[in-house]
Amino acid sequence: MTGITDFDALRRAMAENAEEPEGPARNARAEQLLAEAEKLDIPLAVIEALGHQLKVYNYSSEKDKMFVPFARLLRMWDERPEDFDEYEIHSLHWVFKWMSSGMLGQPHIPLASIEKWLTEMEHRYRLAGHSERAVRSAEFSVASHVGDLARAERAYTAWLAADRDTMADCHACELHSQGEWQAERGRDAEALDLWGPVLEGEFTCAHEPHTVLASSLAPLLRLGRADEARAHHLRGFRLVRPMESMRGAYADHVEFCALSGNEARGLELLAERPAYFTDSGNPRSGLEFLSVVTLLMDRLTELGLGDQQVPGPTGRPWTARELAVHARVETVALAARFDERNGTTHVGDRARARMDQRPLVERLPLGVRSAGRPDTAPVTVPAPEPAPAKDLSALLAEARRLSDTLQPHAVEAWLAVARAAEGVELAALDRAEIADHQAMDRGPEGVALFERAAELYAEAGDPGEAWAARARGAYVRALTGEVDEALAAIAEPYDGVLALYAEGATGVRQTAGVLMSRARVLMRGVHEAPPGDSPDGEVPAAAEAAVREVLALVEGHTGDDVRLAARGAEGQAMLAELAVRTGDLETAVRLFAKASAAFVEAGLPWFAVEYEARSAGLAHHLGDIAEAERALRAALEHGGPYLEAPGRAQLHLQLAEVLGGRGRSQEAAEHALEAAHWSDEAGEGPTLGAWARHQLGGFLLRQGRWAEAAEVLESALPDLSAETHGDGAVVQTKWWLGDCLSELGEHRAAAERRLQAAEIARHWPEQHDHATLAHLAAESLGHAGLHTEADQAYTRAGDLWRSLGNVHGLVRSLRARAWLALRADSADRGLDGARELMSAAIEECEAALLVTDDEEARQRLTGELGHTHRQFGELLARSVAEEAEDTAIQGAFEDALTQTAEAVAVFAALGDGAVHTRTAAELAAGWLEADLGRPADAAARARGVLEAYEGADDGDETVQARRAEAEQLLQLMEEQTDK
Repeated sequence: MTGITDFDALRRAMAENAEEPEGPARNARAEQLLAEAEKLDIPLAVIEALGHQLKVYNYSSEKDKMFVPFARLLRMWDERPEDFDEYEIHSLHWVFKWMSSGMLGQPHIPLASIEKWLTEMEHRYRLAGHSERAVRSAEFSVASHVGDLARAERAYTAWLAADRDTMADCHACELHSQGEWQAERGRDAEALDLWGPVLEGEFTCAHEPHTVLASSLAPLLRLGRADEARAHHLRGFRLVRPMESMRGAYADHVEFCALSGNEARGLELLAERPAYFTDSGNPRSGLEFLSVVTLLMDRLTELGLGDQQVPGPTGRPWTARELAVHARVETVALAARFDERNGTTHVGDRARARMDQRPLVERLPLGVRSAGRPDTAPVTVPAPEPAPAKDLSALLAEARRLSDTLQPHAVEAWLAVARAAEGVELAALDRAEIADHQAMDRGPEGVALFERAAELYAEAGDPGEAWAARARGAYVRALTGEVDEALAAIAEPYDGVLALYAEGATGVRQTAGVLMSRARVLMRGVHEAPPGDSPDGEVPAAAEAAVREVLALVEGHTGDDVRLAARGAEGQAMLAELAVRTGDLETAVRLFAKASAAFVEAGLPWFAVEYEARSAGLAHHLGDIAEAERALRAALEHGGPYLEAPGRAQLHLQLAEVLGGRGRSQEAAEHALEAAHWSDEAGEGPTLGAWARHQLGGFLLRQGRWAEAAEVLESALPDLSAETHGDGAVVQTKWWLGDCLSELGEHRAAAERRLQAAEIARHWPEQHDHATLAHLAAESLGHAGLHTEADQAYTRAGDLWRSLGNVHGLVRSLRARAWLALRADSADRGLDGARELMSAAIEECEAALLVTDDEEARQRLTGELGHTHRQFGELLARSVAEEAEDTAIQGAFEDALTQTAEAVAVFAALGDGAVHTRTAAELAAGWLEADLGRPADAAARARGVLEAYEGADDGDETVQARRAEAEQLLQLMEEQTDK
């Protein structure tokens, strides 16, 4: 380490260290800086270095180290108070509060010592003239920690009643503590009311709303406000993640995962912080962490995942069951140390209650990338008493009921009959139905079984059903691609069943079954025809004729038989498919809707799902967004519990896209969230789930929910790929993420994402996105203080804007570079460089105006020119330091006034549409006139602004602000003139 040679260098080094991430490295640097301070032989340097060391210890895992530097500081204060400046006096008294809370967190410090310290704190605060508010707050912390509820309530009341002064914790921290007390007393709603101003951003500090967001999670779940809990988790964990000292808040997020069915994410959180298992500097937060580890591991074990490998203390592998035992033992032991010190059982009681909580939500989708709940491992449990077995006749009756009414799981019911019938002599009809449904279950491998079923139906005296079974076998062949063979195979059943029907030897149901199988085979031929084939050729015509034959047969019978009603509905859907083939999409939408309605009317809504989804897609394509939304909602409703995860994910995603297109981003986000959840459940997280998260992030961004959107988009990126989702999706996700990070003040990370997106867009034929991303990246680099890199990015963007003929983008990049140049230290990139760049921006505007004939374009360019003159004037006014010579200041202000006056003239040429920009420039010019000692000219400009707003809307905030500023300027100038 380079030695510190003076006090200013020490202060700079401490300021730099304060910006480093929390942790041992920062603490070690603070220790080195104290050693350097002691070499300077300046008491205040040592005092400041001790204060810096104390602060970094307090906000780290080595909290127990802060007592030594504080004791030294207190001794120095008692011996030589004159060595402390005003700030260090304030700091010394401020950290008295840290000592109180710090002692509570160390079970080896006797309670009597803590009480003595409270008395000492009260005495010293009284001597210093401070309110007792901070003292009563510290007393409340002690009383609530040991479980002395009566004393805690008294101290709480006294705390709130005492005056706020400079020693009181910030509003955000006070509200956090007050809300925690309400939640501990079972008053969750009151706690959330207290936390409201912090959650809404009214009160913040370096550690808030971080801890309030974490503390609110369980109360929100208990109150049934799961959506808010999800949002607080995504937003809050992002804040807590980089801060080593916030183990207690981190534990709240792990607890949330255990209570909301997000065990897999809880494991991910544990894996991120292995040191939290063993950090010993803050036993109190260690107790909180280990108690929720126990909760999570017990939950996994309860789910049958006790043998699952999990993150744990380093040095050995852990299963969930092993870690559950270990963490519980450690938690109970730590709690016992606190209770022994406190003389109560309060800490232990609370720890046990926390470990033994039950889940509050079965599964709360979070929207972020998730591995899903791990596969359940085998668990040795006592075998349950077997349920009474149904006799074979009951199983047969149930299977026939399900299949006759086309209920879900009918095939499974017949398979249960088959198992129960092993070794039992059955009638031919029973054996036929079993074989028929076994064939259905086997798909392409069931053709031979259909033949066997046909033989048994014939043996049972049902020749019509025998032909129907053979027809089903033919359709299965078509599904494997053997359409011609299937047509040949179905010819005989078709002729045979029609002959039987004509003779009255079989019924409508059997005949319709054969005709429908034939129609399905012909439809396979339509679907498998190359896309270029004529849609009105022989195959589609034959298919349509076959479908209409089915419809004619079942007409008049559908109200008596669910199966026949289903044939009629399916026939309408087939006609819809043929309409799609011919390009008649309006007819297709109508027929799909008719088919869906028929299924619902028949009591078979789950069959309507596929056709509602098809109708939605076509309606969306036709621009009938309202119909698309209706159909998708109907599909989700009709699918009910029978929809499988992939289908449910697809429907939610389609509905999200439709709603998003209609500007309903909040509803769209809800469905995108469901889509992401069901994609993960289906094991399609890397494909469909990634796209759902991409969409969800965009919808959250539209609502200004930056932190949530950032978490979701970051979790989508690892699975998004150009090959699967297209590089446009990758670029858009990084773009959105950059926007979120920029809003969150994470400018360096925002620049990184924007540059990554720009690099992909660099290879696109159309370069507008590339230019925009380069420009945005430059903005982020500038905000991050990386001025050289920002200038390079703006230069790149400017070159792109020039190549695209986009004067506005080029001018704005030049202006931005001018401001960067003004901030630069080197002479060649200082004021002279800034002047050149602003002048170049003006020249670009003027040159474009000379060649532009379009009136709207001229108006926009004129406005851009006015803004450039206005910024040039502001830049020149800011270019002189306060200590500069009067002549330099005078010259700079004169140049600034020239540019600002030019801006006024340019905006005036735009007429009433630019009144606000003109008056803003006029007022800026007025203040410059005042600085140059020209009160009459400044007053004239102020009067001009007031005249511009005569008769203007008094409720307009901009009008109010301009008038107020003009009146202020005019009054000041009139006072100067009077003197």
